[in-house]
Amino acid sequence: MYEKLRIIRNKEKIPAKEMADLLSLKTEAAYYKKESGFIRFSLTEARLISERIGLPIEEIFFDNEVSLTETGTD
Repeated sequence: MYEKLRIIRNKEKIPAKEMADLLSLKTEAAYYKKESGFIRFSLTEARLISERIGLPIEEIFFDNEVSLTETGTD
């Protein structure tokens, strides 16, 4: 689900262990569950990740695409 985050993290060479530590998670597996979308990131976690990576939350966690149902067009 958070493929953009994974791509950015790998590009920046930030290990999953570092991200787990940043979020006070006990294991890398717990972090991978969040990055994979099985468990959602909290807003606080998103802010910490954003600060570590140096990009706005919106750029990391949100797509710029809007579905047709959201725009009201069919």
